[in-house]
Amino acid sequence: MIIRKKEHWFRMLFIWHGSVLPRLLPRLGLLLVLSVIIVYLHGSLFSFKVPLNPAPFTLFGLALALFLGFRNNASYDRFWEGRKLWGALLNDTRSLARQALSTTGYQTGNQEPQDFIQLLIALTYSLKHQLRGTDARADLEQRLPAELAARINGAKYKPIMLLSELGNWVFNIKRQGKIDSIVQVAFEENFNKISDIVGGCERIASTPIPYSYRVLLHRTVYLYCFMLPFGLVDSLGWLTPLIVVFIAYTFVAFEAIADEIEEPFGTEDNDLALNAMCLMIETTLLEIAGKPLPNVKEVERRIID
Repeated sequence: MIIRKKEHWFRMLFIWHGSVLPRLLPRLGLLLVLSVIIVYLHGSLFSFKVPLNPAPFTLFGLALALFLGFRNNASYDRFWEGRKLWGALLNDTRSLARQALSTTGYQTGNQEPQDFIQLLIALTYSLKHQLRGTDARADLEQRLPAELAARINGAKYKPIMLLSELGNWVFNIKRQGKIDSIVQVAFEENFNKISDIVGGCERIASTPIPYSYRVLLHRTVYLYCFMLPFGLVDSLGWLTPLIVVFIAYTFVAFEAIADEIEEPFGTEDNDLALNAMCLMIETTLLEIAGKPLPNVKEVERRIID
């Protein structure tokens, strides 16, 4: 995800990276060529004058804009819900790390809470990889004992398996008499919250906007754009190609943005910055545990990756 400071209004006119314009240029170029040909032929197709005028395009364009607005709202709702779920993951992992340290009295050199915190960090990275469909092996092997990492790597739902390991940790310290049943219940409440977060992310990732709706809107947008030159040629003449490309850019760009943010856990420029969020969670948990923080340059490199 690209996060920028507020740009000057004039500079924003020329921003390229992070814009959908690079992907749209071939389509807009094709439409420009088509518009030039239509103007040259005076709106005729095979010696037949296409009897169109701007009036129906005005009404149809208004309806199309409303449908595109609904489409973008639906996509942004998915994007924002994904962001809220990852924000809740940050809060709940902090709470669990604090609880784990509190139950052991912050004893210097006590490995038990450190193991718990490493499990939390590994769960965060495994969730990122599950949502993106990427290989979690390297991140898990870096943060877990070899035997546990191998076992988790063989699982299909790695975050849930790690959540089960966190539950086993709490069960073991309860059996050792370090916590009572009330504290165990407090842990379980946070575990349930983590489970809800994982389930919410899986729901977004596995339930896209209905395909038939996307196809209908996609076809309508392009049919409108390719018919528009016939409706404007008589009134605008050689200005038609420029006006058509500008209108098409607006409609097609809205559709492209909706497609991009509909799947918020991907790796496109405007998707959620899951690499940065994982590193934020890892850094804050290590700081709570009093352990060395990742190297700043290494953090920046991994965020970019």
